[in-house]
Amino acid sequence: MKITLSVIKADIGSIGGHICPSQQLLQRVGNHIEQTAGDLIIDHCLNFTGDDIAILMTHTHGPGHDEIHKLAWDAFLAGTETAREQGLYGAGQDLLKESFSGNVKGMGPAVAELEFEERPNEPFLFFAADKTDPGAYNLPIYLAFADPMNTPGLILAPGMSRGFRFVVMDVSHTEEDRIIELNTPEDLYDLAALLRDPERYVIESVWSRDSGEQAVAASTSRLHNIAGKYTGKDDPVMLVRVQKSFPATGEILAPYAIGHFVAGGMRGSHQMPLMPVGLDSGISYFDGPPVVSCAAFAMHKGRLTEAVDAFAHPFWNRIRDRVADKAVEMRRQGFVGAAMLPMSELEYTGIMEKLDALQPRFTVHE
Repeated sequence: MKITLSVIKADIGSIGGHICPSQQLLQRVGNHIEQTAGDLIIDHCLNFTGDDIAILMTHTHGPGHDEIHKLAWDAFLAGTETAREQGLYGAGQDLLKESFSGNVKGMGPAVAELEFEERPNEPFLFFAADKTDPGAYNLPIYLAFADPMNTPGLILAPGMSRGFRFVVMDVSHTEEDRIIELNTPEDLYDLAALLRDPERYVIESVWSRDSGEQAVAASTSRLHNIAGKYTGKDDPVMLVRVQKSFPATGEILAPYAIGHFVAGGMRGSHQMPLMPVGLDSGISYFDGPPVVSCAAFAMHKGRLTEAVDAFAHPFWNRIRDRVADKAVEMRRQGFVGAAMLPMSELEYTGIMEKLDALQPRFTVHE
């Protein structure tokens, strides 16, 4: 029997600006799932990262199933009512369409789904990021699945020695999904050439070349491409199967110790280091820094264990301190140069109107 993991995430309102959802809002979303799901799903888990609520569901209906997606959409609509009743900021912010059209992809919420034949033991990781975009996962996934300096399993584990197939999406191509498939290690340099531009080229999925099974599913939606204007960062989610013919949990987590710079932070317009945080963590400094949480699960016949916080270990406290130092140092540069995103990522904000208004005042020296 094939099991499907579906995670659907949205920002539908938060306390104090962009800090976190209220407990009443979380309860409303959770109650809707429990009261209306019936036999549609096997199990589910609800948590938040920053101001985003994520619904993780297990079922047997495959990716993109209308009823599964509508269940999450309706739960977010119900939560939006509570957000408005409480006067939360950004109520319904990520629900960019008026009515449900069969699938939440392209409607605002972030989606990642995996379908597979369940192994006798099925460990997996669920990542959720806030105040950043889908390209934030490019470097960690590249290192975990393609670099033996990070992942010794690539040279030690027989099931990983053939490498992996990366599916990369050009998220600037809005007419349809434009993708390229690259194999490692043969296409390693080509893959690196694309992933160096995380605002355009984003890893959508990773597949084992040994077994043909999918290891990674990541959300790739860009909200400004859907709304036609800046509406907030995309706050991506990702599912990663681990162990056996896939990298070990520690190999998947290790790259987050870098605290690499990603797009996001205040008004989604800056370069800030990505901080690994605990589950159900809010947002603070400069609308950030961009954060990523990781919930570890085991699963049997679609039934989930409790979520274990992968970034709760004391080791990550030291990493958080270092990332905080990097964030403060970058913010000392203010709006200048590398501290802010390039104009191509600012086109949906007021700065473009300001620049257009200044053009007539330019003169040419004689």
